Amino acid sequence: MAHLRLLRHHSLHCNHNLSLLRSISPFSSSSGPIKPVAYPVKPKEPSAEEETTQNQAPTQEQPTSSSGRLGIAETLDLLESLKSSPSPTWTREEARFMKDAPVITPVSYAAKVAPLPEDREMEKQEETEEKEKQEAQEQLNREAMRMESDVRARRHIFGLQQEEKIPYPTLIRVEKKPQKVAVDLMEAIRQVKANAKRNFVETVEAHVNLGVDPRRGDQMVRGALTLPHGTGKTVRVAVFAEGAAAEEARAAGADVVGGDELIEQIRTGGGKLNFDKCIATPMYMPRLSKIARILGPRGLMPNPKLGSVTSDVSNAVKAAKSGRIDFKIDKTAIVHVGLGKVNFSEEVLRENIGAFVNALLLAKPAGLKKTSKYAGYVKNFTLSCTMGPGFPVTVQSLSAAADHYSKLQVK
Repeated sequence: MAHLRLLRHHSLHCNHNLSLLRSISPFSSSSGPIKPVAYPVKPKEPSAEEETTQNQAPTQEQPTSSSGRLGIAETLDLLESLKSSPSPTWTREEARFMKDAPVITPVSYAAKVAPLPEDREMEKQEETEEKEKQEAQEQLNREAMRMESDVRARRHIFGLQQEEKIPYPTLIRVEKKPQKVAVDLMEAIRQVKANAKRNFVETVEAHVNLGVDPRRGDQMVRGALTLPHGTGKTVRVAVFAEGAAAEEARAAGADVVGGDELIEQIRTGGGKLNFDKCIATPMYMPRLSKIARILGPRGLMPNPKLGSVTSDVSNAVKAAKSGRIDFKIDKTAIVHVGLGKVNFSEEVLRENIGAFVNALLLAKPAGLKKTSKYAGYVKNFTLSCTMGPGFPVTVQSLSAAADHYSKLQVK
C-alpha cells in the first residue's frame, strides 16, 4: 500500500508541473489545440532616409498575438530591428553589466621611476647653475641701471641737452693664434735669416723650454761652452789677478786687468761696468764678496763650475775671446742664449747650434728621472732673431746636428 501511495503522489506532482509549463509557454492557447502559424515574408531593409523618418516618427506598439504574447515572427522581427539600430552609447558603469558592450581600450600611463642619487646631484647642479646665471644677469642689470643714473645725474649737473648713448659692456673673446708647426733646423735657420729686417746685425737666439723644476736644487741646469765659430761680437774680458797671472792675462788679450784697485773702482763706480766677462784667480774669490751684489745679478760673478775661476788665466781669456758662452735656466725653466749673427752662413749656424745642444745634454741633471735622451727633458726648441718671430725646431734635426758636432770633435 505504501508503494501505491508514493506512486500516486508522484503522478499528481508531475501533472501539476506540466500544467504550469503550458500556462507559461508562449505556444499555449486557451482556445484549444495549437493552430499552425504562417510566417510572413521578410521585409526589405529600409534606406537611410526611411530610417531617419522612422526614428523621428512616434514609436508604435508592437503587434501581439491574441493571447498578449509575441509570436515567433514578431520576436524575430524585433531582434532584427534591434541589430540594425545604431549601438547605444554606454557609460563605464553600465558597460560592466552588459554582455555585448563595446570594448573600452585601457589608458596606459608612463611608469614612474624613482630618481637615482646621480640624477639628483645633476638636478641640484643644474639648479645652482641656473641660480648663478640669474644672479649674474641681475647684477648686470643693476650695474646698467647705476650707469644710466650716473649719466643722468651728470647731464643734469652740467646741463647737457643731448642724450649720450653709452654702449653696454660686452665680453670680447680672445682669439687664440694657431700654434706653429715644428720645422727642420735648416729650414728654421732660413726663416730666421729671412725675417731679420732691422738696420743692424741681429743675433740668432735659441730659447729652450726644459722639463725640469727650477725650484729643486738637484734639477738645476747650467753650463758653459765655446762655440766653434764664435758669437760674432767683441767680448770685453776683465781679469782679477796680480803678479805673473796679471801679465799672462794682458798677453792673452784681456781688456781690464787689476786687483784690489779694480774691486774698489767697481764698488764705487755706481754700477757702471766696462767689460762683458769676468775671470778671477782662486786667491781673489774671497775679496770679490765686496762686489758680489753688483756682479751677481748681471751674471758676471766668476764661478768655478763655469771655468771662470782658474789659475790658467791665459787659456781662459782666449776661450772667452773666441766665443765662450754661459747658459742657465731661469725661473720658468727656459734657457736663453745667443748662438751667432744673422750674417753667418747656414752651415756655421748649424754647427754652433749643434755644439749648444751637445752641451745642454751634458748638463742634464741626474735627478731628472723617467726621461730619455730628449723626451721629457727638451720640451720645445725655438729659434729666432733679436726682433723677429720664433720658429719651433724638430728634435730629430737637433739630434742630427749634435751628432754631427760630436763627430767633428772626434776627428
